[in-house]
Amino acid sequence: MSEVPAPSRRPRVLLGVGGGIAAYKVCELLRRLTESGHDVRVIPTRDALRFVGEPTWAALSGEPVTTEVWSGVAEVPHVRLGQGADLVFVAPATADLLARAAHGLADDLLTNTLLTARCPVVFAPAMHTEMWEHPATQANVATLRSRGCVVIEPAVGRLTGADSGKGRLPDPDALFDAARLILARKDLPADLAGRHVVVSAGGTREPIDPVRFIGNRSSGLQGYALARTALARGARVTLVAANVALPDPAGAEVVRVGSALELRDAVLKAAGEADAVIMAAAVADFRPDGYRDVKIKKTDGAEPEPIRLVKNPDVLVELVTARRPGQVVVGFAAETNDVLRNGREKLARKGCDLLVVNEVGERLTFGAPDNAAVILSADGASVDVPRGSKEALADVVWDQVAGRLK
Repeated sequence: MSEVPAPSRRPRVLLGVGGGIAAYKVCELLRRLTESGHDVRVIPTRDALRFVGEPTWAALSGEPVTTEVWSGVAEVPHVRLGQGADLVFVAPATADLLARAAHGLADDLLTNTLLTARCPVVFAPAMHTEMWEHPATQANVATLRSRGCVVIEPAVGRLTGADSGKGRLPDPDALFDAARLILARKDLPADLAGRHVVVSAGGTREPIDPVRFIGNRSSGLQGYALARTALARGARVTLVAANVALPDPAGAEVVRVGSALELRDAVLKAAGEADAVIMAAAVADFRPDGYRDVKIKKTDGAEPEPIRLVKNPDVLVELVTARRPGQVVVGFAAETNDVLRNGREKLARKGCDLLVVNEVGERLTFGAPDNAAVILSADGASVDVPRGSKEALADVVWDQVAGRLK
């Protein structure tokens, strides 16, 4: 009689909730986690219950909810919860909660749990811009990141009242993606913690007239996967997005551009202080020589005037030329034939540290959820990445980058 395999244990997530108005968004994050097969225990602060009450958290999680270390003392919850967790995710992380965590204070169940957890710990801050930018908050964030915690950069947008700025809690779907990726990497260190990386994504569009442009098929999926996985590994990420219709990765600073010249300016500006730059965007090699202010009309019996093209700047070469000591520069090569030969020639011509070479086509790579590639190195080494998710390829790319940053 064959043995029946034991059911695999569901990932155990501790969801810490701080006392901020953004706590209402965390209800949706909790729902996403439980519906995707995670066991979730909510640990709110006392002030968090002023915004969302205990019955709501208990009903959504199916677990008891308490803020105190004195509840269920026989089970030693302030120790056992952290010891048994696969992930601790704190959202919203208020300025006060970040300060208490950074200084090791333990005056409630959540801060006690943070001291006992030996799994990945993620903070998703939310507060007014002035509070986020205050030197005390920034010092506390730096301290937490130096200990291997992931502190997601807050989003820019509408805050409470009439205020807008940086400090908004990212949307629940983006927070869920971050939690999922970090859980998948829980056995690996936050090897990009304290690093600033720049990723370009999408495809540029070169305008011909107010309604037409020269473009390409790039969807931005690979660049966004690179941004998400870098965030999961602790990096501060600037994402330069060209014509991408995808939700912003939680914690990334997103700079939206349209043309190759706009992308060039944004990437070179962001790269000035970056530890690594990955050019995953499909940048147009050419643009029309001149822009028509009005729509070009079709005239019966007449052929259209030819569109003369001029070269766009080579952004990757400019990055390599301007890079600062220790900076890692990675290029992408989308090839339709002689993939490896063309890739090696491009690597030698561009002078970057790594070149990710993949075969592309109408139904291959562009817009697809998976990818396969060869990562070529300037020292002659190569890494084959078999077809899999674009996040899997992104992780291998960051493995190569992280090794060079060390």
